[in-house]
Amino acid sequence: MRTFLRDNGLSIAFGLLLLGSLVGQALSGHAMIVNQLVARGVEGISMGQYLTSADFAVDVAENWQSEYLQFFLYIMATVWLIQRGSPESKPDERIGTETDEEQKVGAYATERSPAWARAGGWRTALFSRSLGLVMLGLFLLSWLAQSVAGVASYNSEQIMDFEEPLTWARYLGAADFWNRTMQNWQSEFLAIGSMVILSVYLRQRGSPESKPVGAAHATTDENG
Repeated sequence: MRTFLRDNGLSIAFGLLLLGSLVGQALSGHAMIVNQLVARGVEGISMGQYLTSADFAVDVAENWQSEYLQFFLYIMATVWLIQRGSPESKPDERIGTETDEEQKVGAYATERSPAWARAGGWRTALFSRSLGLVMLGLFLLSWLAQSVAGVASYNSEQIMDFEEPLTWARYLGAADFWNRTMQNWQSEFLAIGSMVILSVYLRQRGSPESKPVGAAHATTDENG
């Protein structure tokens, strides 16, 4: 058990942080919705009703889609783009998808390589792009979930204000949908850009996301 916890410490820690954040979001979001309903002279809803509501779903989905978009774009961008001096970047001589030998696929795979890395053909081609494809798929699914929950949440507000509800297709062009989307996208791009630049000049001893403390600022693709 101790070995399992040690070997999976990062995923367990962030899984617990995710659950804690969702609980906090549920508690604060429920309180906010109840206050809004009471202010309008409407009876409040239970926590169970809130957790299954479009309001909770759209708030969760709009954050998830931006996270998956962030990682998809970053994964794909780092294949072809570099940032000299950043441990988040590879050196310029490795720009591109690299050779089979460098990637240890096909004839260059080892006994410990995944089966699809050794298989060749379409399986190796698919496995070689699997991380980006899964991130893209998760982004599209969570963005779709945001749009579906978002139009339901938006229309409930419209009905309470005696305004005309929107169809899903019309909601995709509405300011509410794009405001929710863009406010999340800009924060993700800021975070990634900041990490790339700051890691050139700043250090965190012992972290693989940082260069060794004594590494030159211009050193690229070296972890501490």
